[in-house]
Parts: sequence; structure tokens; C-alpha cells
Amino acid sequence: MSASLIGVVGAGTMGQGIAQVLAQSGFDVALYDVSSDQLTRAQAAIDKGLSRLVDKGRLAAEARASALSRLDTTTSLESLKDCEIVLEAAPEQPALKEKLFHDLSRLSPTIILASNTSSLSLTQLAAVCERPERVVGMHFFNPVPVLKLVEVIRAEQTSEATVARIEALAEAMGKTAVAIADSPGFAVNRLLVPMINEAAFLVQEGAASVEDIDTSMKLGAAHPMGPLALADLIGLDVCLAIMEVLADGFGDPKYRPCPLLKRMVAAGHLGRKSGRGFHAYG
Repeated sequence: MSASLIGVVGAGTMGQGIAQVLAQSGFDVALYDVSSDQLTRAQAAIDKGLSRLVDKGRLAAEARASALSRLDTTTSLESLKDCEIVLEAAPEQPALKEKLFHDLSRLSPTIILASNTSSLSLTQLAAVCERPERVVGMHFFNPVPVLKLVEVIRAEQTSEATVARIEALAEAMGKTAVAIADSPGFAVNRLLVPMINEAAFLVQEGAASVEDIDTSMKLGAAHPMGPLALADLIGLDVCLAIMEVLADGFGDPKYRPCPLLKRMVAAGHLGRKSGRGFHAYG
């Protein structure tokens, strides 16, 4: 697949990672956000990520400079009209994503819109677009430059050509694509986040400490990271949002969000990004 212009909507943690990997893979990248300050922070984070790879001997200094030269930022959605593909990595808010997809679908009749949503319905997102057959899910995992998996989620309306194009993009980015049906939580989060939620119940009930739960899963289940440390990395607000999507989508009480998780999010204890979650961060 030849290099082409790819848009990334949202310059948060996931958008930064996606933009970095695209630029490293030879694509021209237009990174959009409503906040110019956030775009400045994103550029600095991407530069830092690439520089770290150079320091570790995993990337040549010339390749870092070349990748940075392929990255442009913008606060105008209209500037994405020439992109072949736009990857959306905005906050996990249904109304926000639907508004973005509606507006993006009107930029070009040939644009492919891919959402990095971790749990929302792609069929519902596609329904607000002028060409729903060109809408698909492309769910990356954090940290994007490290983790190889991409869930490719087919909406009811998604065409075979759209899926094939997104699978080719994932391969060009050095990722492994797996096909997942449009079901709440998809595959990984439907398995992973309820485990995190159950770990929060253990803490709430006083059955085990945060440290002992994480140690138990690392040493007893060979997990590289304990579930509560992982929740802090993901963001407790994101974990809660996924549990709420699962609870609403399936109507099954086994997906009831843990009250402790809800209280922590209400208190602003979101994990690493806030400096405090189940663990404390300097």
C-alpha cells in the first residue's frame, strides 16, 4: 500500500500514538483537535516517543526527523477533506462521536471513516453518515506504538472494500488485525474490563488490598500487569464508560459497574493521567 494522507481526529493519548505510528510507517498525517494547546502537547509527546526509540537504538535519527516532517496539525475539520482515511480518536462520548462522523462524512464522497471507539456501536455511528458503507471500527490499544493488536469492527452497513482497506492499513502500520462483530465491548474489552470491575469489587469488599490483587494476577495468572494498575493506565473513566456500555447493551446485571469505581471517577481519581487512581503516581 502506497503512502497517502491519513487524518487523525483527537490529539489525546490514543490520537498521539496512532499519529506517531502512522508517521513512522511512512504516511503523511494530519492531526486534528479543537485545542491548539493540546496539539502542541501532542507534537511534544510524539517527538519524545520517537526520540526514546532513537535512544534505544530502535529507530535511526534520520527516520525520526522524517517521521516528524510528515506530521501536520490542524484545528479545522475542513482541512481533512483530502484524506483518504480519517481515524477518529475523540473522547468516548456518543453524541460527540456522532456529530464528528456526521460532519466528516460530508467532507468527501470517497473518505473512509474509522473509529477507535473501545465499545460504542459502529452501526449507530454509520447511521448518521452519508455513506455508511465507508464507516468501520479500528480499535487500537494503549500504548499504540507498543501493542500490536487492532480490532477491526464491521458495522451492519460496512462494505467488504472498506474492511479490506482498513486491514491493509493495519498491516502497513505493523499491526495485526482481528475481525470482530459489532457487539458491545467488542472482544478484548468485553473480557478485560469486567475483570477490572471485579477487582474493584474485591477492593470495595475488603477481600484483598490493591497491591495484593495486582501481585496475585501477575504471579498467579502470568499477567504482565495487575488489573488495577492496568485500570489506572487505561483511565478509570474509560473503564467505567465501557462497563456502562456493556450494562446498557446486554441488560445483564453481571456488567453492573462497581460503586467504588463510580465514586473514584466522580472524585477525579482517574489513574495515571490524574496522578491518582487505585495507585498513587508522583
